[in-house]
Amino acid sequence: MNKENWQERTELLLGKENIGKLGKAHILVVGLGGVGAYAAESLCRAGIGEMTIVDGDFIHSSNKNRQLAAMESTMGKPKAEIIGNRLTDINPELKLHIIPLYIKDDRMIEILDKPYDYIVDAIDTLSPKVFLIYHSIQKGYKIVSSLGSGARMDPTKVKITDISKSFNCKLGYILRKRLRKLGVHKGFKVVFSEEKANGEAVIVDEPGENKKSTVGTISYMPPIFGCMCASVVIRDIINPASS
Repeated sequence: MNKENWQERTELLLGKENIGKLGKAHILVVGLGGVGAYAAESLCRAGIGEMTIVDGDFIHSSNKNRQLAAMESTMGKPKAEIIGNRLTDINPELKLHIIPLYIKDDRMIEILDKPYDYIVDAIDTLSPKVFLIYHSIQKGYKIVSSLGSGARMDPTKVKITDISKSFNCKLGYILRKRLRKLGVHKGFKVVFSEEKANGEAVIVDEPGENKKSTVGTISYMPPIFGCMCASVVIRDIINPASS
């Protein structure tokens, strides 16, 4: 298969018209950790034509068990830069915008002023997650959000549903609670696990609703969440009636 034909197998599955739809789409991916990086790469390999990726974090040794960008050669480097280089190495024609920042408040509003065909929320901190989802919905964007992949091991329990139908996820519970206060009860898809989290795999560092915790993870779960987020985006773009 030569360079000009790199999408041949995707086209065989989806058809030329749908390849065209993906090539015209602009996707925003916020968060490039265990979930978001795999979502971004899956979207890139599917032929998405334009992507904006956002993450202000740097690679740490604790990321190596699950994150696409984490290798000995990348320790201490910006995640957005490493993932960005990887995406354009896969598809040099990808129109890529890299924002190497933690975004919130006015900066997030500014980023959302651009037109997107879909948004992937792979943020693991509650407040900016709520902010992104709420303002994306207010602007009429389609968004898929990843809930908690940590402290779980069974990939067959990972599901896609409306936020209102998610369960067995503490992050999802608090997210629904926060969004209800803002008048959002349903209307966007989430990737979540039906599996109950293993409480012994969670160490609470700071108590409270915005608590910071260290959560045990296994190599394959965040990538599965990321790939499922990408699948939502791709399937909804090629068949909007299914969403």
